[in-house]
Amino acid sequence: MVKDIIQKEIKPDPIYNSVQVSKFINYVMKGGKKTIARKVVYGAFDIIKEKTKKEPLDVFKMAISNAAPKMELKSKRVGGATYQVPVEVKRDRGVVLASRWILESARKKKGKPMKEKLALEIISAADNTGPVIKKRTDIHKMAEANRAFAHFAW
Repeated sequence: MVKDIIQKEIKPDPIYNSVQVSKFINYVMKGGKKTIARKVVYGAFDIIKEKTKKEPLDVFKMAISNAAPKMELKSKRVGGATYQVPVEVKRDRGVVLASRWILESARKKKGKPMKEKLALEIISAADNTGPVIKKRTDIHKMAEANRAFAHFAW
């Protein structure tokens, strides 16, 4: 008996009218404090606009698409041994992982307000540099190295 997964419809954010930005605000949110999360994200977008002189939504989408992995490793147990099997990442999952990694690396930095750290991470991901892109390349390298176990991904 398999139940269909019902995705909750997320409304686009009021300023940029984008569902992707709205989801990102939800990822930033801690403890249900959405107004604070909005201030952080919109503040970061203002900093992005100031520094790059480009539309922040375009920079954000570029950062997410650059940071999203194409392959990832899943553990598969076969005959008592556990193999790291490379599998292709679906688009939605890639966006989730990219958002999570950008936030994670922004939260690791110290000494600046969150909106500045987030803006710097988004800009560096859009430029194909920084810790988020390094993480994606490392995962791709590991997936490539474990390509021998790809036949276990049935």
